[in-house]
Amino acid sequence: MAGEFIDVELTDETRNDPELAKKLEEACPVDIYKAENGHTEVVQDNLDECVLCELCIQAAPPGAVRVLKLYDGTALER
Repeated sequence: MAGEFIDVELTDETRNDPELAKKLEEACPVDIYKAENGHTEVVQDNLDECVLCELCIQAAPPGAVRVLKLYDGTALER
């Protein structure tokens, strides 16, 4: 389930990469990502806390993370 304003899309490779899970968890200042058992989990309750800083996008390989701005239909991605 998406937040009211923000959603996040992760590739399957991103979700299943333990090293990347830890990087995303450390990069996000509002705790949207959680490294859980070697997988990346998105903390749904925190999605609308996103400040659009793009730190998660910068921490991940190109195409691995998309931050969807539901209020205007655009996305942040690399």
